[in-house]
Amino acid sequence: MTRLEDGSLQVVSKGVGGAADITVNCGESGLGLRMFAPIIALSGQTVKVNGEGSLLSRPMDFFDEIFPQLGIRVVSNKGKLPLEIQGPLKPRDIAIDGSLSSQFLTGLLLAYVAAGAKDVTIRVHNLKSKPYIDLTLDVMKHFGWSVENRNYEEFYFSGGPDSRGGNGVLEYTVEGDWSGGAFLLVAGAIAGPIIVRGLDAGSTQADKAILRALSDSGASLTMSDHAIGIGPATGLKAFTFDATDCPDLFPPLVALAAQAEGTTVIAGVSRLAHKESNRGLTLQEEFGKMGLSIDLVGDKMLIRGGQGMHGAIVHSRHDHRIAMACAVAALKAEGEVTIEAADAIDKSYPDFYRHLQELGGTVKIQL
Repeated sequence: MTRLEDGSLQVVSKGVGGAADITVNCGESGLGLRMFAPIIALSGQTVKVNGEGSLLSRPMDFFDEIFPQLGIRVVSNKGKLPLEIQGPLKPRDIAIDGSLSSQFLTGLLLAYVAAGAKDVTIRVHNLKSKPYIDLTLDVMKHFGWSVENRNYEEFYFSGGPDSRGGNGVLEYTVEGDWSGGAFLLVAGAIAGPIIVRGLDAGSTQADKAILRALSDSGASLTMSDHAIGIGPATGLKAFTFDATDCPDLFPPLVALAAQAEGTTVIAGVSRLAHKESNRGLTLQEEFGKMGLSIDLVGDKMLIRGGQGMHGAIVHSRHDHRIAMACAVAALKAEGEVTIEAADAIDKSYPDFYRHLQELGGTVKIQL
């Protein structure tokens, strides 16, 4: 991979099975592990996959169950890292559970087409986060890889002429990240006004749904092709939101609900148990330190907002989204908020605190 003068990246593939190393470290990225493990399994080499921090304790039984069905040898630590994987993956008809994460399916879709899958089907039960699969299929289509989506219950690989993609040089522009952008939009809604550029309003990213929550809360929104203007209304109000298909929105939604008068109800709490932390409990505990009352009732989170928040010492739990949510909430807190393990943002948005400073927030970084 080479960075060009205009800032773009040039990637030259060595082809299927051309792994440069026999050890892969996914850090603390659950997405990296779930998506890349099937791609790693395209190789006939034995590859060890490891991670760090909270990823070491997150369940990955999926690989123990599914990989042997695809001719892949896998050795795990009782369903957890480290993994030892040896392919090559052989595309076959399989059925998987999609209720925990769509990221497993993303990895399989990419690996199947790369392995030349023909006349085979991946059947999926109870698929969550469907918009992320739309995004996966859209990227694959750009590179000439076709998969038939049968109502998110079956994904059929015909093995047609375009299923393996082209061999020439292709250009792809990576969209702005709605997951990270959601925190800036909420910051604007509670302490703005600000203008956020670089987010595609036509994106299939699941976290674009933050716009609906902001609108329902009464925030002032103006949209154009390349910019979103957002600022506080005369008073934000409580809202109801289903985050089942976009669970990464829970942290910024809590920061928004904290300033909204009344009780906000967010559904989809069951999706939070196996993140970097158990985000439902983490949000309840860390925001509770700032005086926000959060109740977890079944699959719903009830947030009693609009009653003010105070300074406190909170902890990110080494979860990037918790750190950013606490920082956004601190913009309206009475008193100083100190975030321990604040460097967790480096996983996804290393410039986040600097951007808050540029927007006028007071941020002191203690090394």
